[in-house]
Amino acid sequence: MLGRIISNTVHAEISMIDSRRILFTGGSGLLGREFRKILPDILYPSHREFDVCNLQQMQSYLKDKDVSTMFHAAAFTSPPKVDKEPQNAIDANILGTSNVVKLCMQRGLRLIYISTDYVFKGDKGNYKEDDSVHPVNKYAWSKLGGECAVQMYENSVIIRTSFGPNEFPYDKAFVDQWTSRESVSVIASMMLEVLDSDYRGVIHVGGDRKTVYEYAKKLSPSKMIGELRASDVPFSVPKDTSLDVELYRTIFRYGQKISGKDR
Repeated sequence: MLGRIISNTVHAEISMIDSRRILFTGGSGLLGREFRKILPDILYPSHREFDVCNLQQMQSYLKDKDVSTMFHAAAFTSPPKVDKEPQNAIDANILGTSNVVKLCMQRGLRLIYISTDYVFKGDKGNYKEDDSVHPVNKYAWSKLGGECAVQMYENSVIIRTSFGPNEFPYDKAFVDQWTSRESVSVIASMMLEVLDSDYRGVIHVGGDRKTVYEYAKKLSPSKMIGELRASDVPFSVPKDTSLDVELYRTIFRYGQKISGKDR
């Protein structure tokens, strides 16, 4: 039901977004590919054209472009890979995001930063925007490092969320991990509402609390999906990072917009 509500609202108002003035980092990723379907006119520079680790290159790229909003989704995102290659997460997620913040400061751009539900400890769930953060793995620490840089800039939004492919891609799913995760198509539509507003601050975007196994069966009901437990994997898995999304639903459920929402 949530996906239909948000989708109907977004597609009714999508023409209000001036997509030609938006730059999207990470356009080749899962979220970027979904955004390309909805807003193909956004600037989606490649990593070679717009490397977030190279501030001078980013400055040069924007010299002759009329950009007003930076949608920053580029990241090193795999927790197991971050554990093995933490230096890459430092470069992309912390230093790269800091460069993006500097660029937005220099040009007065609005910044929308995509963060993760993993910034929370995962011991209680239903986390609100102002709850204490306590990452439990290196990937989450790197994304929180990015949040710290974004918090230094007032004209910004931090979206904490969790999403996956529109079809569940794995053979097993956690039965003892709770989440607010939704498919990338649902989350992208929800993010468009934030993009098409002047909201500032932290906001949680997601669905209802459920186990990852329940989420998987919802996405792919006919697929045989086995049960997996946190103790079965060699990396740290927070037990419950479900998000309280009441703020989002209050502001955007019926296409409402607000002005100047502060942290």
